Amino acid sequence: SLQQKIVIKVQINCNKCRSKAMRLVASAEGVDSVAVEGEDKDQLVLVGDGVDPADLTCTLRKKVGHAYIVKVEEVKATTQPEKPPPVVKGVEVGWPCYSSYPPCPPVVFYEHGCSTPSPYSCPIM
Repeated sequence: SLQQKIVIKVQINCNKCRSKAMRLVASAEGVDSVAVEGEDKDQLVLVGDGVDPADLTCTLRKKVGHAYIVKVEEVKATTQPEKPPPVVKGVEVGWPCYSSYPPCPPVVFYEHGCSTPSPYSCPIM
């Protein structure tokens, strides 16, 4: 049996609706994990084994609001760990730069020789 990653877009109007949708999905048979994604935090990403996406979508429609399946894909057993964003000499790489825009200024965390990432907790300031 293969693990599946299912993305369901749900019409979510408030945080209460979001947590209700997450509870519904998390309690479904075969679901191992649930995450919220999307610009409007309206996509439920669930990973599980033997999950019926159509049935789950119907349940969400009845109890939460309009819902539809964005995608269903198989998850390979050996998942590679996500690489952290590159950090160069205490400067975190900012937004992606596009050739048609001027270069992005880097986001500088380390100032005044302080080793703490937050400028507010720096003892020198």
